[in-house]
Amino acid sequence: GDHIVEQHVHNIDIANWVKNAYPVSIQGTGSRAWRTGKEYGEIYDNHSLEMTYADGTIIHSQCRHFEGISNRVDESFAGTKGKVYLSTDNSGELTDYKGNKIYSHDRKGNANPYQVEHDELFAAISKGEFKFWDAERVAKSTFTSILGRYATYSGETVKWDDALKAENSLFPDKLAWDAKPKLLPNADGFYPVAVPGKTKVI
Repeated sequence: GDHIVEQHVHNIDIANWVKNAYPVSIQGTGSRAWRTGKEYGEIYDNHSLEMTYADGTIIHSQCRHFEGISNRVDESFAGTKGKVYLSTDNSGELTDYKGNKIYSHDRKGNANPYQVEHDELFAAISKGEFKFWDAERVAKSTFTSILGRYATYSGETVKWDDALKAENSLFPDKLAWDAKPKLLPNADGFYPVAVPGKTKVI
């Protein structure tokens, strides 16, 4: 859980899509600055990641849940010849480093992408077509966000291969309606919260 896995995974997925690869390691930081009450369980309210890919590329990705601040959900990538900006409103822009626009999209005429993906999926299912094979990519992007959470919770640089081989499990001892989770609140109702430098994740 935590919003890095539940929400920010979509932005991490875009980073992996742009790279057409997955990070070999992640280091990061996070904390509970705003949501500190017991009603928030054990999650952080901010995460900042530095994801390193096999070719040496580093992508920085961050998310936060604060009140009363400016909010953005978008992506910006810099390459050797220019940069690209992608917005959740479906607009985007490619520019070179002299400020010249190479391409700009103002989203006019765009259908809602969230509706389109459902329309295409449901149409394929109704026709018996096997058009979409996203399971591996979805699993690996989800694992990337879990790796990011490991990094922010522990304060360590966490390697993909090490985390993949780890035998730790967050599952309860048995899968049943009355099963107890691994972590339980104390007598005051507070769950244990990860402390970077002290919390071990793998």
